[in-house]
This record gives sequence, C-alpha cells and structure tokens, in this order.
Amino acid sequence: MSSDDRPNGHGEATEPDEATRPKDYRVLDAGALRALAHPLRVQIYDILSQYGPQTASSLAARLGESSGATSYHLRALAAHDLIREIEGRGTGRERWWERPKGGVTFANPEAMRTPSGRAATQLVMAEFFRRRQQQLVDYVNRGIINEPETWQESSLLSTSTARMTVEQTQKLGREIQALVDAATDKYRDQQGEGVRPVTIRADIFPLPNEGEAS
Repeated sequence: MSSDDRPNGHGEATEPDEATRPKDYRVLDAGALRALAHPLRVQIYDILSQYGPQTASSLAARLGESSGATSYHLRALAAHDLIREIEGRGTGRERWWERPKGGVTFANPEAMRTPSGRAATQLVMAEFFRRRQQQLVDYVNRGIINEPETWQESSLLSTSTARMTVEQTQKLGREIQALVDAATDKYRDQQGEGVRPVTIRADIFPLPNEGEAS
C-alpha cells in the first residue's frame, strides 16, 4: 500500500510496481515503519499530508491531545525524515512542520521478512485506512445535509466488480494510477478561492473465490 499524499495536493495510490513507480516515491525502511507505527503518529502524518504544515498546537487542537504529546510525536517522526521542520517559519516555541512532497510506500519486502516489520506495517496500514474510512463515513453523513450541491455533484463514490486476470488487474491499476498522478502533479500546490483538500482513493483487490471464506 502506498500514499501519494502531498501538502496541498493529495491522492492515494495502488501499490506501484518497480517499472511504474514514480521516481519520487520513498520506500519506508523498517526503522521508519516502526517510528510511524503508533496510531497518533499515523494521524499526525496524515493531517500533514492532507492539510499541509501544522504546529504542535494546531495538531493538538485537531486531535484533542496536549501540545506536549503532539510535539513528542512530531520529533519522533522527524528523527526518521518522515516529516521536517520548516526553516524560517515560526519560533523556537511554535515550530512549523511539514511532510516532504512525494509519495511513500509502506510495503517494504525487507521489512515484511521479520515479525516486527510485519507488525509495524500492519499497524500503519490499518490505522491509515481506519482514518480514511472514517473520513468517508463522515462525508456520507454530512454531505447529504451540509455540503453545497456543487460539491455533492462533483464527488464520486463508486464501487464495481469485474472478473479479471492478474495481468488485467495490473493494467487497470497502472491506468488509474496515471490519472491520479497527473491530477496530483497538476493541482499539488494550487491555492485560491474555492480550493479545498480533496481525497482521491482507488481500491483494487481480489475477492475470495466462490466457496472460499469471505
């Protein structure tokens, strides 16, 4: 699983293979995965991805935590270059942090060879998707009532099922990834009236065969 979220321009991606993965993708090593493997750190990392630079205080307000707790987790993430301080912005007591531009993939074959690596990968992926799934549910609950009609009409919530081979599934994934990458690159740093964070999510995975447990 990979995340191609970038401050002010976002999107998730299906796991890109070596031939199609963009050059700016970072494969997280075991140390970075273990540093990220904490629910609050995943949430902090994702907020920086979706909403851009934050301080320990702004993150604390979003998460209902103390600024001391968010500051501690920010430093832990920074120690593995998952995030970085913005030089020249803020003060010694109110530092601003950002997530570097570019995608990351949590699927590291080397890390998956060890129990600790598998456990860290599972926790990160589970918390990441828990947060994103909750955002989807929240949108469904509020969108019908509170979102302007123009945003309701521009949103896409769609599921489909097809019967495909591995090769066909890989081809579809590459085609969808290309569309997501193009939109992310085009609108990554867009600012202005009417601009807001938009999450882009594509899920492609095999279902159990008939007769198998579902």
